[in-house]
Amino acid sequence: MTTRAMQEIENLRTVVIKEAWPYWLGAIMLGLANICIFIITAAPWGVTTTFVFWGAWLYQLVGGHPETWSFFTLQPPMMQALKGGILNHGGSIMNIGIIIGAFLSAAAASQFRFKKIKAGRQVVAALVGGLLMGYGARLAFGCNVGAYFSGIASMSLHGWVFGIFIFVGAYLGSKLLVKYFM
Repeated sequence: MTTRAMQEIENLRTVVIKEAWPYWLGAIMLGLANICIFIITAAPWGVTTTFVFWGAWLYQLVGGHPETWSFFTLQPPMMQALKGGILNHGGSIMNIGIIIGAFLSAAAASQFRFKKIKAGRQVVAALVGGLLMGYGARLAFGCNVGAYFSGIASMSLHGWVFGIFIFVGAYLGSKLLVKYFM
């Protein structure tokens, strides 16, 4: 391979892997992914419901019986998915792919690193914020993917309401972050 060809390959690698992609390209790719997921699974793209299953399967490992929970007993498809296990659950496969893909993207862009925790209040804030986000996602029947992105794509009013309040929450959260943690 010539030096020029090797330089072109390196330039392409830098543009595709190291540099941030434009927002419009990300929007197009997310839209196409949403369409493909809807075609393949016959359901809108969701992320957080899978965490209910992960918690249930972990609970089963320690001897619990989540199959008695109303979430599963009142919804036969959910009970069927619970019995199928993690490798037969499409949402689990997608979420595992998201986690691995995010790690590989960060690593390929040389952005993956462990950071020292500056103060204990950062840990407390992260735990409280994560719990509030998880609780809110379950109340809203989804996170920014299921409730907002798939909600709007499905022409559902709840997606637009979710969108308004996620911007309000982001604004207030950023003000609290600056005031107490910066």
